[in-house]
Amino acid sequence: MITFKYDTQLLIEGSTLDEDQLNDEILRQFKGDSLLVAGDSDLMKLHFHTNAPWEILEYCAGLGEIFDVVVEDMVRQSKGLKG
Repeated sequence: MITFKYDTQLLIEGSTLDEDQLNDEILRQFKGDSLLVAGDSDLMKLHFHTNAPWEILEYCAGLGEIFDVVVEDMVRQSKGLKG
């Protein structure tokens, strides 16, 4: 059973947060699971499962330039459909 439907991935360029701070802020402010944050102040990679990917995108866009955004519907993928 999938609790959080959307696999959300992106890169953030120029974030003022470090990995630990970004990880803590995402967990504090948003519902989801499978959070992975890696990088440095120049470039950060974020991966998160959530039901509201637009909230993650909006938050991260406020931290720096976001790009290579991927949002995939894991329920569709589990049914063999394109995500």
